[in-house]
Amino acid sequence: MEADDAVTIPDIPVALSTASVYPENCAAAFQHAARLGYDGVEVMVWTDPVTQEAGALRALSELHGIRIVSIHAPTLLISQRIFGVDPWGKIDRSLELAHEVGAETVVLHPPFRWQKEYARDFADGIATREHDSGITLAVENMYPWRVGGREVEAYLPHWDPVSQAYDHVTLDLSHTATAGSDALAMIAALGPRLRHLHLADGLGSMKDEHLIPGRGSQPCAEVLDALVHNGFDGSIVVEVSTRRLSVEQRELALAEALAFCRLHLAAALDEGAER
Repeated sequence: MEADDAVTIPDIPVALSTASVYPENCAAAFQHAARLGYDGVEVMVWTDPVTQEAGALRALSELHGIRIVSIHAPTLLISQRIFGVDPWGKIDRSLELAHEVGAETVVLHPPFRWQKEYARDFADGIATREHDSGITLAVENMYPWRVGGREVEAYLPHWDPVSQAYDHVTLDLSHTATAGSDALAMIAALGPRLRHLHLADGLGSMKDEHLIPGRGSQPCAEVLDALVHNGFDGSIVVEVSTRRLSVEQRELALAEALAFCRLHLAAALDEGAER
C-alpha cells in the first residue's frame, strides 16, 4: 500500500455509562471506569444527586482522571420528575450540566405520545438548542411497546429516528434488538448523522435487555467494524445491565464488554490498514 492510500482511522473513545453499574452509584462508575481502562464516562442523570451536580461530577472526573464524554438527559419514563417536569426544562438543564463538566454530547429520547406540545416542536427545538449551545443533541432510537400481544406506539413522531429530521442520532443496540431493527441498515442510512453508540446486546425479547455485547443476537462486532470504516468520530458508550450481579461479577462483565469493544475496533483497524 502506498503512503497516500493509507486509511485514516479515527480515535474513538470507549466510555462507561453510569447506568451500567446500577445499583451502585455514580461515584462507583468512575471507579470502575478508571480501574478497567475506559476512556470516559457517560452520566445518566438520575436520583443519585451526584449525577445532577456539576461540581461533584468535575471532582470525580479529576480524581480518577476520567473525562465525561456525555450526559444522558432524564427523559426516561421513570425519571420524569428529575430536573422538573417540563420536558424542555430537562433538556436545558442537561445542556447546562454538559457545558459545566465539558461533555460534548447530550443523549435524549424522543417525546412520549402524550407530550403532544413538546413533540410538535421537538425537531426544531433541539436544532435551535444545539446551534446555540455548541453541544451535540443526539436523539436515541427506541422501540414499540408491546401490551396484551399488540404493539403500542409510545413515542412521537416515532421511535425510529432514521427518517426524522434530527441532525444527530444515538444508536442503541439493545433497543434495535427489542424493536427488531436492522442496526447495520440504520448505520448506512444515518451516515454522518450517527454521532453516538450505546454498545449493548439483546435477544429480541420484549424487554430492553442491555446484555453484554456478544451475548445476544445483535451484530455488535459488525457495527464496530462499520463505524471504523465509515470514519465515525463520535463516542462509544457501554450501556449494559448488571443489576443482578455482585460487585466482583459486575467488574468482570464490564471488563468483558470493554475487551469486546477494543478487540473488534482493533480488528477493524488492522483490516483497514491492509486495504
